[in-house]
Amino acid sequence: MTSRKPKKQRKARYTAPWHRRHKYLTAKLAPEIADKHGIKRIPIRKGDTVYITRGAFRDSEGDVLEVDMKNLKLSIENITIEKVDGSAVPFPIRPENVMITKLEIDKTRQAVIDRKAAARAGLAEKED
Repeated sequence: MTSRKPKKQRKARYTAPWHRRHKYLTAKLAPEIADKHGIKRIPIRKGDTVYITRGAFRDSEGDVLEVDMKNLKLSIENITIEKVDGSAVPFPIRPENVMITKLEIDKTRQAVIDRKAAARAGLAEKED
């Protein structure tokens, strides 16, 4: 059983191994993509197109330029802030504040989608 103490939950999250951190970088799929593939969420990758649902950049859309596994943040094209010296830097966005609108699919990602869809279909059959 995990602790209910926020201090311990934060420590577990920030000191988690890389294979668990990857799962923290999941995002909801747009409804039409979710219906097509039969899954609701998937980890974000570089090259995916995302729609920002919360925050100062709400209703913006762009491609993911970088996924920061250490800080659990995303860099998205055209989402920048201006520094005091006038230069533009990417603004880090948390993955729970975005929705994936277009997937970058390769062989390994298709295998993940198929595996998750099959598991979800199996759960639906058990409930009936």
